[in-house]
Amino acid sequence: MDIKKSDSIYVTTGKDKGKIGKVIAAYPKTYTVLVEKINLVKKHLKPTKSAPHGGIQSIERPISIAKVSLICPNCSKSTKVANKIINDKKNRFCKKCNELIG
Repeated sequence: MDIKKSDSIYVTTGKDKGKIGKVIAAYPKTYTVLVEKINLVKKHLKPTKSAPHGGIQSIERPISIAKVSLICPNCSKSTKVANKIINDKKNRFCKKCNELIG
């Protein structure tokens, strides 16, 4: 999985198409990522002592990595990721500008 926590991503398909966000968490087993203010859903909360009236809250849900692409921090473009091995360590590279992605 080429997208990691704190990467900037661009949504390519779905209801949030065209939006840019930051990855909060990545889930490699299910190939999904949790992104700030992307794929918001409404959650109905029951009344509790801390929230006596209950209510409706907007929360983020994971989105498939097939629907997002990485934004290169160097060239600021939506790009694919190339993996290269340098000094016995796997590194991520931008396919457009050929720079290392931190």
